[in-house]
This record gives sequence, C-alpha cells and structure tokens, in this order.
Amino acid sequence: MERITLTVQQREEKGKGAARSLRRSKMIPAVLYRGGGSLPIKIPKQEMAQFINSTAGEQIMVNLQFAEGENKLALVRDYQLDPLKRELLHVDFFEVSLTEKVRVNVPVTTTGEPIGVKRDKGILQNLLREIEVECLPDKIPGHVKIDISELEIGQSFNVGNLDFGEDVKILTDPSEVIANILAPAVEEEVAPAEEVAPAEAAEPELVKKGKKEEETEESK
Repeated sequence: MERITLTVQQREEKGKGAARSLRRSKMIPAVLYRGGGSLPIKIPKQEMAQFINSTAGEQIMVNLQFAEGENKLALVRDYQLDPLKRELLHVDFFEVSLTEKVRVNVPVTTTGEPIGVKRDKGILQNLLREIEVECLPDKIPGHVKIDISELEIGQSFNVGNLDFGEDVKILTDPSEVIANILAPAVEEEVAPAEEVAPAEAAEPELVKKGKKEEETEESK
C-alpha cells in the first residue's frame, strides 16, 4: 500500500479560538486517535490540503513525522471543510500498527460503458459507493475499480463478485448490489378517443287515442 509522509507537531492550543488562530497561521488543527486515547496535533495547511486533493478519498496510509523525531503510522478517519469556502478546517487520524488488522471503508467506482446501456439503451444504477473490509494496514486497497462494460439489461454486479484474496476480508453483505442495468422506460401510447356518432333525432311517437277520446269526437 502506498505511504505518504506528513509533517506534524503536537499542539497545546485547544478550543475554537485557538483553532481559528492556527488556521490564520496556515496550520490545521488535528487529532490522532489510538484505542481509547487521543493526541492533539497540528499540520501545515498546504501540505494537508495537497494530500487530500491528490488522494481523492482513497485509503492511503500516512507516516506522521513529528518535529520531535518520532514517527507514527496512521489513516485519515475524517476531515471537515468549510461549507461555503470549501477550506480545510480539521482532520482526524487514527494510529495503526502493521501487525494489527483494521476495519476501514474503501471507495468503489465503476468503469466502462455497459452493453445494456450502449446497445440496448438501458439505465445504469450505481448503488454502492464504498465497502467495508478488514485487513492489515499495508494490505488495504486504496480504492476498488469495477469494469461493468459486459453488463446487460437485468444483470448486476454484487459485492459477492469481488475477490481480494486471503489477505483482505470483505465485511459488507455479499448480496449488496454495487451497480445494475435497468430496462429503458417505455412510454405508454394513449389510444385515440373513439368518435361517438351523433345521436339520430328521435321520430315523434304517435300517441294512440284512448277509447274515451274517440267517443268524445264521435259525439261532436
């Protein structure tokens, strides 16, 4: 697994005011977690921003090089961005050991244009963006790329189709669908309304005279 070195320092500054002051001085507040403990640290803003931009969400192990001379291996657990300016605000790391397995989420992407889309005008659905795995830190796949170019309408690629070998255990349910191809939507044709023939004018009904009326007329 790829490993990148980042320069960090322990920090005594705590609280929102101290965090803002650090950012003004081009440093980013961060925390290194290990088991039930945590260590406040700070890292150069440009260095951390470049790392995040270059890795694009991949799981990359980092070597945290302390100014005091100590080194620690870690993974990025999470980071916060300003919702408006999109500037980096805070980073969480968790320390790892090369001899202890970890559970992490690995991003999943698909490549290729499926036959069911290109030939049959089907609809591609990407349903799963990451999977959870368990392995030693140096065996973590940075990301998972899946070729779905052979998928036809009605077919899917499930988690169970993945295989990383014995070194990596997949914890996500194997029945989970990563991507599938749906049949194209069919527009129903509306049948034209049947023309209703105009009703023929009813002929006037001849009213038969009753016996009493006939007798009256005869007496006239």
